[in-house]
Amino acid sequence: MSKRIFYAAGVSLWFLVAGCFAVVPAMAATKMPAFKLEEVASGKKIDSGIFAGKSLLITFFASWCPPCIQEIATLIDLQKTYSQSGFSVIGLSVDKEKRVVRDLVAKRDINYPVMMATDALTVSFGGVYGVPTSFLVNRSGTVVKKYTGYVPQTVLVRDLEQIID
Repeated sequence: MSKRIFYAAGVSLWFLVAGCFAVVPAMAATKMPAFKLEEVASGKKIDSGIFAGKSLLITFFASWCPPCIQEIATLIDLQKTYSQSGFSVIGLSVDKEKRVVRDLVAKRDINYPVMMATDALTVSFGGVYGVPTSFLVNRSGTVVKKYTGYVPQTVLVRDLEQIID
């Protein structure tokens, strides 16, 4: 009996851990939701329309999330490497305090726009139930992949290079 319980617990744990690193195609070619949010570093309003025709990696994150912080270096590198190819990273923080996010942007020298996510925007993206959660958007504005959890740079580069013309 105890072997069955141990086995069931092991299988459950495996599925839980595997789900934390899931890369799934976006459901039914979803269009990226429109938004107009304030960029935390500059205070400037950013309309999602300015990204029309660009490939995007939109990442929902939090300042208190270790995998999110770990991913920042990769996102900075992607922005540097691919921005001349019509690509941009967009950071959307689920933190409650803008000051904390502004300090993080300055401390980490983040080179891509970071805004405060609204509850309505997380719902528009189909629900963001954990961080980091990222969405890869092609030049047509279609969400082509959803990533849940930390994503290795090699995976992001591979997927990004498939959608950059």
